[in-house]
Amino acid sequence: MTTAVPQPRGGTEGPSARAGLRSLAVALLLGAAGAAVALLASRQGWTAGTATVPGGDFPLTAKGSEVTGVPAALAVVGLAALVAVFAVRRSGRVAVAALLTLCGAGTVVAAVLGASDSGALDERAAEVSGDTSATVQALSHSGWPYVAAVGGLLILLAGLLALRYGRLWPAMSGRYERDGTPRRRAAAPVDPDRPEDLWKALDRGEDPTRQDG
Repeated sequence: MTTAVPQPRGGTEGPSARAGLRSLAVALLLGAAGAAVALLASRQGWTAGTATVPGGDFPLTAKGSEVTGVPAALAVVGLAALVAVFAVRRSGRVAVAALLTLCGAGTVVAAVLGASDSGALDERAAEVSGDTSATVQALSHSGWPYVAAVGGLLILLAGLLALRYGRLWPAMSGRYERDGTPRRRAAAPVDPDRPEDLWKALDRGEDPTRQDG
C-alpha cells in the first residue's frame, strides 16, 4: 500500500513566479546599466580633427551629445519606460515594454550612425576658420559611439524581457488600488437599545456586542 505524498499548494505557479522575479531583476539591471552606459558615453569625445586657420591647424573635438543627442534622449526615455512598466497593467504594460524595446533599438542605431558622422566637427571648423565651406581635416573617431551602442543593446534586452515576462511582474500601484474589499473605518458608537444601530453594525461586519475599552 502506498501513501500519497501531499503536494505543496500553488506548485504550478511556483516556477512562473520564480521566472518572473528572475526576469524582473535582470531587466532592471540591464535597463539601468544600459541607460547609465549610454548617457556616460554620450558625454565623451566621439570625433576629433583639425581645422585650417591663418595661424595654422586648430585642433577640434566633439562629444557624443554634440554629434547626436538621440542616444542620450532615448536612454532617458527608456529608463522612464522601465519604471513605468510597474505602474501599468495588461495592454498598457505591453505598450510600455514595446516603447522600452524601441528606445534600446533606436539608441543602438543612432550610436552606430554617429560613429562615422563628421557634421559636428565641420560646423565647428567653419566657425573657427570663418569659412562656411571649411571642413575638418585628419578626422578620427573614438570607440565611445560603440560603447553607447552597447548601452542601447542592454536597454533593448530589458525591453524584450519586459515583453516576454512583464505579465508576471508585480505592479507598483497594486497596493494603492481598490481591490473590492471594504476599507476599515472607525466604528460608529452602537446603542444596544436601538435595533437599527445593531443592524448597521452587522452590515459593516462589526460585532455590536463588543465593548471598546
